[in-house]
Amino acid sequence: MVPLPRADCGSCERELSELRLLYEISSLLAEPEDMRCILKGVLSAMERTLGVLRGLITIMNRSNGEIEIETSLGYGDRPEGKTRYRPGEGIVGRVIETGNPFTVPRIAEEPLFLDRTGARRGLDTSSLSFVCVPIKTGSEVIGAIAVDLPHRGESSLDRVTRVLAIIASSISQAVRLRQIAGEELNHLKEENSRLQDALKSRNSPQTVIGNSKLMRDLYAQIERVCCTSATVLLLGESGVGKERIAHAIHYGSPRAEKAFIKLNCAAIPENLIESELFGHEKGAFTNASERRKGKFELAHGGTIFLDEIAEMPLSAQSKFLRVLQEREFERVGGSETVRVDLRVVAATNRDLPALIASGRFREDLYYRLNVFPLVIPPLRERKTDILLLADHFAARFGKAHGKSITSISPPAASLLMTHDWPGNVRELENCVERAVILSTDGVIHSYHLPPSLQKPGGDEDSLGASGTLTEVMDRVEKEILVEELRKTGGNLCRAARNLGVTERVMGLRVQKHGIRPKALEGR
Repeated sequence: MVPLPRADCGSCERELSELRLLYEISSLLAEPEDMRCILKGVLSAMERTLGVLRGLITIMNRSNGEIEIETSLGYGDRPEGKTRYRPGEGIVGRVIETGNPFTVPRIAEEPLFLDRTGARRGLDTSSLSFVCVPIKTGSEVIGAIAVDLPHRGESSLDRVTRVLAIIASSISQAVRLRQIAGEELNHLKEENSRLQDALKSRNSPQTVIGNSKLMRDLYAQIERVCCTSATVLLLGESGVGKERIAHAIHYGSPRAEKAFIKLNCAAIPENLIESELFGHEKGAFTNASERRKGKFELAHGGTIFLDEIAEMPLSAQSKFLRVLQEREFERVGGSETVRVDLRVVAATNRDLPALIASGRFREDLYYRLNVFPLVIPPLRERKTDILLLADHFAARFGKAHGKSITSISPPAASLLMTHDWPGNVRELENCVERAVILSTDGVIHSYHLPPSLQKPGGDEDSLGASGTLTEVMDRVEKEILVEELRKTGGNLCRAARNLGVTERVMGLRVQKHGIRPKALEGR
């Protein structure tokens, strides 16, 4: 019998150790650790199995095209974040540019070797070999693995190159996924920062509109209280813009980067308001399947705005008082004390002293809330702000509805100025939005305003809510003619052309309504 050839035990041992290395690396890559920590473990495993003296794993920065050292092994002065390459620069740069591995049997004999890290200065590099392989996903090169080894001959170098190529292939997907995740996280951070800046700009004290003396006095008070953490009580009729002022206080304060949490106390059922405010523990009541943070806890570091504070049930008022005094509370169904750092801004349109007298609001809570009261005046007391607000709303809703609103006609402005505005700024906002939707010529006319604003009787400058159909149509026609002549500077011919009628018809209509075109020149 011819004896079977005996296997090379040394070769079998090498192959087994390489398999163990690949298994160890695959296990490392499955760990939910930081990528740099995982890659450091990969280099350490290569050091133990392949005899690596020094190693680098570089990753391409897709934002600037530079090749950055992600992690290293065997370098005294760690080069992470310090040493960079450009594609095509040195051996590492060439490998990433071409996507092909590169081996250097003896470093001393290779002119392309840059030793950018300076780790080999003073060493006998004639006895050192260098291997660099690309890390690729598909056809795209995203990095490289580079190692120093003792020189052991060409066959040993080829074997190490093949093993490194397998390792590079194994880590490529993990590197790419974390790279994409990191880029997305940075994008989200940038977007969040942009939105925070936009939100802060949109809700800063300077965006509260009004130029009347009452509003200027209010601005001065807002500016004084913004930079503090004092509790603020906003008082005023429904629709005056209390929430807007609360936003301005928060976004003008040092807490602007933190949460702004709001709760309408009148909108929450009495049996749920404590859970909403203080949160609850798992099992605190039916359907409480997990612990839930309340509004106070969510507002930690920021501001909580409690609208319609007068509607808070008495049962919750005592617990709320403790939050104001001690800045601490327990969740519903729990015994753990939760401490919070927050600012409270409360608002109401009710007469709190009257509610105290009737036993529906706690007196001690009122004094705790009434640290810095701000009274927001109703719109009827600041008439000079009406047209300023109307222009602002017209521009805003024009943009929202894809229309260009250029002006508010004098008859419409007259109606806006003489209305009492029981619904305050909110009512004005709704009226202007309606008018913007109805407008077809870029102008808000009196007949675009709701019937509640129309003057009864025969005011010739308004649409009027009474009269026959002919009388109403005559008033509408007159307003259209006056507005068009004002736009054309009293030019009868151009006005007729714009309205689609002959100059003769235009003249008859102007004469009928007693309009004087020359009086409108330059207006």
